[in-house]
Amino acid sequence: MAYAISIKVTGSTAEPILALWDEVSNFESSPSMAPLNYPPHITLAVYDDIDPDRLTSVVADGFGQQQAFHLRFTHLCYFDARPLVLWAAPLVSPALAAIHSRVHRAIDPDLCRPHYRPGAWIPHCTIATQIADDHRTDAIAFTAKPFNAFNAVFDIVDCVSFPPVTVLREHIFSHC
Repeated sequence: MAYAISIKVTGSTAEPILALWDEVSNFESSPSMAPLNYPPHITLAVYDDIDPDRLTSVVADGFGQQQAFHLRFTHLCYFDARPLVLWAAPLVSPALAAIHSRVHRAIDPDLCRPHYRPGAWIPHCTIATQIADDHRTDAIAFTAKPFNAFNAVFDIVDCVSFPPVTVLREHIFSHC
């Protein structure tokens, strides 16, 4: 079992991401995101060996006055893995950088999977994780198509265990 700390989009601004999930699922061997029963999100940290109480206390105590914030998604990208992973790229904002830093100040980054550590982390909102090999070329071409940028409001931080995704604790950000 693994654990993660993420920020989520739970309001109507999630709709463009949900539409992307539907659209790119045509490239997948089976849809990967909707079956998670978990909203669009950006993962800040992933841990394989950590006390879940440590994560829940960071979520409960570390974000008290955090305000909801928006991120602008400007293009699509992919991680060249097997299977191929597609993702929406946000512009990195001071709020996003601060939240990522806050998590890694509270929990030793060496406990985190390397791709999520400071200096290595690529902020992304995954839209597909199971691109079938026979659709790989088409999926990569899809990421290069013209893209209608959109904003999404991130309004919750949580910690989860997975698989399956189970929310252990969440904190709702205040709204202006």
